[in-house]
Amino acid sequence: MALARLVQRRLIIVTGKGGVGKTTLTAALARRYANEGRRVLAAEIVPTADTPSQLALALGSKRPTEEPSLVSPNLWAALVTPTSGHHRFLEESLPLKMLANAAMRSQALKKFLSAAPGFSDMGVMYRMLDLMKRPNEAGGHAFEIVLLDSPATGHALALAQIPEFLLRVIPGGPIRRVAEEGLAVLTDPRITGTVIVTLPETLPVTEAIELQAGLGKHRLPVTAIVVNRVPTDPFSKEERSAVQALLGAQSAPVLGARELRRIERSDAALALLKERAPADHVVLNEVPGAGSVATDQLVAAL
Repeated sequence: MALARLVQRRLIIVTGKGGVGKTTLTAALARRYANEGRRVLAAEIVPTADTPSQLALALGSKRPTEEPSLVSPNLWAALVTPTSGHHRFLEESLPLKMLANAAMRSQALKKFLSAAPGFSDMGVMYRMLDLMKRPNEAGGHAFEIVLLDSPATGHALALAQIPEFLLRVIPGGPIRRVAEEGLAVLTDPRITGTVIVTLPETLPVTEAIELQAGLGKHRLPVTAIVVNRVPTDPFSKEERSAVQALLGAQSAPVLGARELRRIERSDAALALLKERAPADHVVLNEVPGAGSVATDQLVAAL
């Protein structure tokens, strides 16, 4: 149900630690929504345009650029960089486009925009808003859904904080208007949904819970917490007790013991998550464990 609610949002931010499967989830959601006939943009936040694209690998497509390119029917991909956002901001703020191009060629300005507190994240936010507002020939939006693959948990928090930061330090002008627009979009649960991706281990789950609290503090709506690689548990309570007794009676290592411990760690982590997060937010992606054959042998030993 949590993932079903996402399709009602125009902006879906996918975040989580590296290696938890967030880029794969971004690609899977993009493919699904595109197959349903929606115009989808899968965008990856990267520091520079020459950064290797993990999203391209997940989509099985050629490397995207900063300008959206068609990957398959109804599905576009793009890289979102701070520079692309700064450029678009200057294009809309300065009277002539060539002035924006000239400004972006200035090394001094580039260094300032990359080093000044908050300006790098402001570029990402502006580019995100720019892509969401892009019109199509029919007068609607070019992209009905924008999926944003955020590189790390810290970046999602920075994106959530940047509009408030800019509103505190900038009294007026075009930058403040961008901050006000960004805050309105990011904090509206009818427009934006955030997906936190994690693994069924205590440390990743704890970090996911902390991230949920941090995003909630800045009013960024969390729609789902997806737990990837949840090992399939083939045991009933009685079978689990019998397996533990069997393992305890063995003097030598038994094939499958490691998989059982992984299932137990997963159970403990998921119990913590369900205690701290709304039940309808938690999505479990169950897959057979790496030691499923060994587990089958344990079952047979009963």
